[in-house]
Amino acid sequence: MKKSLAAGPLLVALLCLTVQHTAAQSVVSISDAGAVADGKTVNTKVIQAAIDRLAGVNGGGTIEVPAGVFVTGALFLKPGVNLRLAEGAVLAGSTNIADYPKMPTRIEGHAEDWIPALINADRCDHVRITGPGTLDGNGAPFWDEFLQRRKSDRNIANLSVERPRLMFIQDSADVQVSGVTFKDSAFWNLHLYHCHDVIVEKSRFQVPRDAKCPSTDGTDIDSCQNVTVRDCVYAVDDDCVCLKGSKGPRAMEDKLSPPTEHIRVSGCTFERGHGVVTLGSEATIVRDVVVENCTVTAPINLVRLKLRLDTPQQYEDVHYRGITLQSSGGTIMQVAPWSQYTDLKGQPAPKSSVHNVTVSDIKGNFGSFGAIGGPPQAEISGITLENIDVTLGDAHLKVGNVSGLTMKNVMVNGAPVSAKKQ
Repeated sequence: MKKSLAAGPLLVALLCLTVQHTAAQSVVSISDAGAVADGKTVNTKVIQAAIDRLAGVNGGGTIEVPAGVFVTGALFLKPGVNLRLAEGAVLAGSTNIADYPKMPTRIEGHAEDWIPALINADRCDHVRITGPGTLDGNGAPFWDEFLQRRKSDRNIANLSVERPRLMFIQDSADVQVSGVTFKDSAFWNLHLYHCHDVIVEKSRFQVPRDAKCPSTDGTDIDSCQNVTVRDCVYAVDDDCVCLKGSKGPRAMEDKLSPPTEHIRVSGCTFERGHGVVTLGSEATIVRDVVVENCTVTAPINLVRLKLRLDTPQQYEDVHYRGITLQSSGGTIMQVAPWSQYTDLKGQPAPKSSVHNVTVSDIKGNFGSFGAIGGPPQAEISGITLENIDVTLGDAHLKVGNVSGLTMKNVMVNGAPVSAKKQ
């Protein structure tokens, strides 16, 4: 017995040394793997080889990007491999579209052969992608090409000009993205598809303040469940946080697009964008959404519910509360039809519904109250506006086909407003 007790601590010590040694080996710097931080060498093959090697060693580890500017094309994380961007690290996307070879991917509510993102993760449960470094999409040439083609042909759609996303994570559980700066994405910044139990925190999503940067959504949450976005900053040229799914008259039959639900957005600051938290463009069932304790400092739509003319949609249990508004522009309510790229495919217009939406504890200065309404086939009910005290340039709330609109303790420009007056 005494011999066994004496051997125990020694065995524990040896095991600890082994664990520490394994942990030390599991962090691989891309510089040590041969990547060059000169801002021009395309390091895709070197970095991908390091990811692949790490995935096969002791269950994985962390790929680290040290300080410096490393250019790369599309990279694919593997199960068990995390990504860390150190202080001063920039992983910069190549501007050569050939560095993003086409492959089947999820985009705009369906699957098709399109280009991958700069960082891709498929079936990577427990993946951790952390800062404080930067992912730089070098988006300017992609934006310029899209805008030039759109100028000559207004029918050019978003997907007509290939532009890589910054990050695409799919079919993964227990995901964390923390402390990363997403800069100048050519298309969507962070696209989550068919994931659950996700945290996106303390990250910044930004494009140049005065440039046109089309389709630079901040965080697209597509057919996901249990997603928390907290303490992030958004300064993009499209919707900041967008809740997505499928589209088209038969969208409810799409088994690859389960409901987007149990979404929490809190403590975020919105400095530029089209919508704070938007439901649509492509979406079917979105429910149990809470947006709270956020600050809006730019002319952005606060509540943006896009009601497609060609898609059956159900939006329910959606709550915005504790929002501070600090802009001379922007709209509080934008519940309205959405007709971009409508295609009924020969089918009658499907029915949609919006139910149990609350907007409460809102204060500050903003542009206008906005509108609540939808296409004729949409049933909108159970809308509550409560404890609102705001100064607006346009105090009128336009109300369309809505039943059950309740307004409690709503003050606009110092005067009480009731549902009857609207």
